[in-house]
Formats: sequence, structure tokens, C-alpha cells
Amino acid sequence: MDCFRLLTLPARPFEALCRVPRDLGEVTTLGSETPAREVGIGQGAVEGIWQSVESLYRTGLYPAIEICIRRRGALVLNRTIGHASGNAPGAKPDSPKTLVTPQTPILLFSASKAITAMVIHKLDERRVLHLDDRVIDYIPEFAGHGKEWITLRHVLCHRAGIPNLPPGAMDLDLLERPEQVVEILCAARTVSRPGRNLAYHAVSGGFVLGEVVRRATGKDIRAILREEIQEPLGLRWLNYGVSPIDLPLLAHDVFTGPPILPPFSQLMRRALGVGYHEAVALSHDPRFRTGIIPAANVVATAEELSAFYQCLLNEGEFNGVRVFEPRTVRHATSEQSYWELDLTLGLPLRYGLGFMLGAEWLSLFGPDTPHAFGHLGFTNIFSWADPERALAVAILTTGKPFLSLHVVPLWQCLIRIGQAFPRI
Repeated sequence: MDCFRLLTLPARPFEALCRVPRDLGEVTTLGSETPAREVGIGQGAVEGIWQSVESLYRTGLYPAIEICIRRRGALVLNRTIGHASGNAPGAKPDSPKTLVTPQTPILLFSASKAITAMVIHKLDERRVLHLDDRVIDYIPEFAGHGKEWITLRHVLCHRAGIPNLPPGAMDLDLLERPEQVVEILCAARTVSRPGRNLAYHAVSGGFVLGEVVRRATGKDIRAILREEIQEPLGLRWLNYGVSPIDLPLLAHDVFTGPPILPPFSQLMRRALGVGYHEAVALSHDPRFRTGIIPAANVVATAEELSAFYQCLLNEGEFNGVRVFEPRTVRHATSEQSYWELDLTLGLPLRYGLGFMLGAEWLSLFGPDTPHAFGHLGFTNIFSWADPERALAVAILTTGKPFLSLHVVPLWQCLIRIGQAFPRI
């Protein structure tokens, strides 16, 4: 008998779903975990979170889910469920499948922005650059069309006035020719005065910051991330893309859920420079997975990403190694926008300098998280730190639904995490 079944929920025509096994234990892998009682909570609370993850997986919208939660630095939940490859919508039941494990690297998409931001903050800490420097101080040809007053701070807090990626900038052939990407960015025009409006820069800001790093240091941003953050933290991945030899190890991302309809489809195309479906397809390309896209292609495991946020929770220290000065972390996570309407996303949000911030009620990291900071990735990857709960959380997924019934179990999962770990 076929051990897989399609999850059936009423009236969901045209929705792309993965196959869900009857026995979830067959596709579950446990990593190293610390007993919950050692950090002052009951094991039942942790298992409640895992049950909510299983409910999310049962929607059929996520081929793979990795979750890692650290409480006071201890790994209290470190598990995966699903397949890294072979279980995309439409795949044959007998097609080869690879289980996802806690060691499987996954693309972070826009959650990469927080890591890129900390590269900039680290160089600011080292006085290699300053956040209030203008972009043209490093890229003189960037001047013109209203861009001469854009500062690094403007880019980090999404106020540079260039939220939309110019046509042609997402040509993956250009990743090996960064000078041509710079030419495209230099030809771009601002849509608002720098510093004036809040508008999420989905991809454009990352390319600008990456080129500033290259001009300021003489090295690409991948090398700086490796030297300043990845190696000091002792991490295997957490960098832009992977080497060609590691491509088979990287989990596959897939579009799932119902089709995206206007006006959302136009909004996503304007922000990403390509359509939503096309963006997922581009992420499969080896050039995307091995290149440097500072706003979109950092690769990590959930355990590694939670270690990054644990370092920030510890004011820049991890496992006895100081990676950032405490004031650097405080500066990076300080509020820059308070419930201001984001003209790209169409929602009021709070931002720091490279981070999305939590809130009391309507929060990206669950309710009652006013001091949390982190970042989303392609609407389905969540990573954050909550100082009040001493939590560092990473939820990585390979399914990319946009608007679907997954929102309910996803929100329930975020609520469970907040309830399981009361404020300290």
C-alpha cells in the first residue's frame, strides 16, 4: 500500500501540494537537544511546539521544515521533518527522495539581509566604513538621478529610494561580472528622496552594499562574511551560496499553494524584478546557488542561523569568542521606523538597521514580542532573537506558498513558541 497520501482540504483547486506520509516519524530527524527542564520549562511545552510544526507540515505546502530553538543558549528543539528533495508537487510517489536533516543547508532568501547587515556593522565597528558615509564615497559613478545623497544607513533601513530592482539586474550571468551589475544600479533612478519614505528594498540594496564592501576592503562580501562572522562562529555554512561541489547537499525550494493573483503578483514583480514563480525557479539555477546575492542567497542550517542570533543575544559573543562589540549589536537592532507604512509591502512595520522588529500584537515573530529582532525570508522563513525570553529561533522551510491556508498553522506555531517560553 502507498505510504504517502495527498492532504485533502476542501475546495482548494489549482493548489500545488506535496505528498505527506501517514507516519510522520518516517520523515522526522532529531538533532542534539538539551532537556527542557534544564532551562526552566517543561518538556511538554517543547513537544507542543513540535506538534504545531507537524500540523504545518501536514498542509502539504512544505517539502521540508527545519526548526531550531535555543533558550539561554541551550538547544531545546532541533528537529527536521520532510524531504530535502524528491517530494515537490507533482513528483511521482516512487521518485528518489532525500530526507532533510539538521545538517541540510537551506537558502535563506531575504533572511540573508540580517547577515549582510551585520557584515556592514562589523566594518563600521572596525572603522573601515561609516554608516553615514554616502554610497558615492565608495562608488563615485553611483551619483546622478537623485542618488548622490544615499547613505549606507538609508540602504540598511530601506529608505534609499531605490526599492525596485532595475530591469535586467537579475540576469544570473551578471553574477560573475559585478561591474555590469554596478552599471545597471548606477543608471537607476530614485522613486523618492533618500531618507524620506520607507519602502522595502527586496534585492537592490544588497547589491549596493555588496559593491561598497568590495570597494572598501578590496575583497568580495563573501570573503568578509567568512573572515568576520562565519569562521569566528565556527559554522560550516552561513555564507553566500555554496561551492559547486556542495550543490547536491542544498535543499530544493519549490513553489506550492494556489496561484498568485493581482495585485499581489504585480507587487512581487516590482519588488523582486521578476515574478514570484520565476524567483523560485531562479533559485534552482546553479548560478544563483553558487554566486553572491547579498540580499537573497545566504545558505545555512536552522542550527547555524539560531547560533548567529544567539551571538547577537549575547551582545556579540558566542562560545567564548567575541564577534561583535555590544554597542554594535545595540546599534544594529535599534528602532529606525515605528509602525510606518512600508510602501513596498503595503503594511506598517518596525525596522532596525538591517532587521525587522517585533511588536506587542501584530508581530512577524508571534504576539507579545516587542523587543524581538530578526528577518523573514520569502514569506516562509522565520529567524529572530527575543531578549525578553532569551530565545534564538530559526524556522527554515523549502515550500514557497504566498497566500494559502498555511497561514493559520504557521501563526499557531509562532504563538506556541511564545507561550512555551515565558519572559524571563
